[in-house]
Amino acid sequence: MIGNTEKQISTSAKNYADSLIKVGKDGVMTYEAILNDLNTVKEITSESDELVKVLENPSISINTKNEIIDSVFANQISDKTANFLKVLIDKKRFNELDQIIQCYKSEVDDINNIKRVEVVSAVELSEDRKQRLTEKLQAKLQKQVNVSWLLDNEIIGGLIIKIDDDVIDNSLKNKLESLSKNII
Repeated sequence: MIGNTEKQISTSAKNYADSLIKVGKDGVMTYEAILNDLNTVKEITSESDELVKVLENPSISINTKNEIIDSVFANQISDKTANFLKVLIDKKRFNELDQIIQCYKSEVDDINNIKRVEVVSAVELSEDRKQRLTEKLQAKLQKQVNVSWLLDNEIIGGLIIKIDDDVIDNSLKNKLESLSKNII
């Protein structure tokens, strides 16, 4: 079901994400182009544990790692993003890439006035109901809402809405558990 799987973002990851935001603000690359590159890097590294182990291995020279970056990501990402990865390797921060991406996405969402919301239901909601719920959330949050719709039949009925660290649990399962605690 829903759990807080997000790790605490390190200060250095936030600083690196801020440097990527500055690249976007300065017009060197668009926020979206940076995000596309980061998603490409994440996709490629998630498909190869060996690649990640090599890039994080302190016994392998930085020059070798830079050559690997150039060969693996050639024609996949911009030179600016490849150089960013090389900085992470040089500073021994490549292991923070997922946190950097997470923080960067969050900062771009803030810039674009977007709030990401997760809605869990026991059954598939109609498009009309999804639209009405999205509009209510946008009115309440005063932001453009990007909703991830998830199904979990264990909640029996109702909805669970997750906004950042806040969880609104209106599920039937939660109500039954609360009722049972009050009875005992």
